[in-house]
Amino acid sequence: MNVALRVDANIEAIRTGNLKQCAGMDLEDEDFSGGQLSRVDLAGASLVGANFAKCDLRGAKLDGANAIGANFTQADVRANLAGSNLMQADFSGADLRGSNLRGANLMGAKVSQAVFAGAFLSGANLQGVNLQGVDLRGTDLRGANFSGANLKGADLTYADLQGASLSEANLEEADLRGANLRGANLSGANLLCAGLEGANLQGVNFEGACLLGT
Repeated sequence: MNVALRVDANIEAIRTGNLKQCAGMDLEDEDFSGGQLSRVDLAGASLVGANFAKCDLRGAKLDGANAIGANFTQADVRANLAGSNLMQADFSGADLRGSNLRGANLMGAKVSQAVFAGAFLSGANLQGVNLQGVDLRGTDLRGANFSGANLKGADLTYADLQGASLSEANLEEADLRGANLRGANLSGANLLCAGLEGANLQGVNFEGACLLGT
């Protein structure tokens, strides 16, 4: 079997769930769409531009992976993505409930209609990301960077935003009821008509923020 055929065989084995140990592999631009990749080990793998659309990635390990521009649209990504590089990745319609995204870089990522409820995003970089209307209920967002992000209408009820940076973020009509905002930076943020009932606002920096209708 030549090298090309061997590589193709490996890709098909991964896509069908018959090859699970893939840590550190170079899988750039490969197509796994619709694949059964639950519990696959892709830790530290190069996944730049890879296609995981509609994949089952439940329990998968993608921690430390380089997945710049990867496609996760409508995929089940309830997985470990801690410390992974997800710049410009597409998570539109993806299920990320309870996923581990601690310290992940999501700058430029697309997350329209994605569900992050109960996910762990502490220390993650979401600077400038469009999170309009996204479900972030009960998520761990401690120390996360949302500077300049669009969180208009986002559901952040009971989210833990302690020490998070939300400077210049758009939180218009966002639901922050019961959220922990202790020590968060909301300088210059737009909180027009945002819900803050029951939120912990101890030590929050509201300098220059718009609080009309809150």
